[in-house]
Amino acid sequence: MSPHLTWRKLVNNVMLIGTGLCAALSVSALVAILGYLIYNGGKSVDWNFFTKLPLSPGELGGGMANAILGSLQIVSLAGAIGIPVGFFAGVYLSEFEEKYFASIVRYMADLLNGVPSIVVGILAWTVVVVPMRQFSALAGSLALSVMLIPVVARSTEQFLREVPVSLREGALALGATKWRTIATVVVPAGSKGILTGIILGMARISGESAPLLFTSLNNQFWSAGWTHPTASLPVMIYLRAVSPYDDWHRQAWAAGLVLIALVLTANIAARLVLSRGVSLPK
Repeated sequence: MSPHLTWRKLVNNVMLIGTGLCAALSVSALVAILGYLIYNGGKSVDWNFFTKLPLSPGELGGGMANAILGSLQIVSLAGAIGIPVGFFAGVYLSEFEEKYFASIVRYMADLLNGVPSIVVGILAWTVVVVPMRQFSALAGSLALSVMLIPVVARSTEQFLREVPVSLREGALALGATKWRTIATVVVPAGSKGILTGIILGMARISGESAPLLFTSLNNQFWSAGWTHPTASLPVMIYLRAVSPYDDWHRQAWAAGLVLIALVLTANIAARLVLSRGVSLPK
């Protein structure tokens, strides 16, 4: 065997071992986090956790029913705001691309996607909370929707671009207008990929706490409406974790386990949708 071939095999084996170790390290970190959450939070997740309100400081027991419902309320409104805006922005970037304006939109979407969440929270606090003179679920939803829009826009653009050009040309050749082609051919063909991006985007914003600390803040009781402070799981986890009470620490672990279980479920659902491939119109 020539020295050159021996060197190539050595380098290949070293790189294979190195990449394998890095992959194992990444997986082990996730397993360690899940194991730690299950060990500390699993014994604290019970029926009361999902149905009871938080108790006063120092009292044992209680739950986070208001935070669970508040998170659902805030994230749902954020999705109702961010998904349509991001979807139509993605359609524009894919189907109506204009050389200069589209590149600006794409760059701004990428830039917004990389902005720290706490900066988004400060923006929402300045634009919504200060004029309203109070924290609110509405402000929290607007902050999360700002984070959701670029994720949905870029994923929508990506999957629509994967739709074969021949489908567009066939629809146009049959006399369909541009918008009819997009609505009845292009979007249905890329619907599974678009849905995957939406699910992953919703999973991402559901675990954000920094924007909610500046916007919806917290509430020890049930939410009084969209224009009032509202509890959420990420904020409750933070407040419980930094408290001096052992029982609150227990509840923080339980809330963390519930939150990561929801995020993992969303990611698994997205993978299942994507694994079925890009759907084609019938």
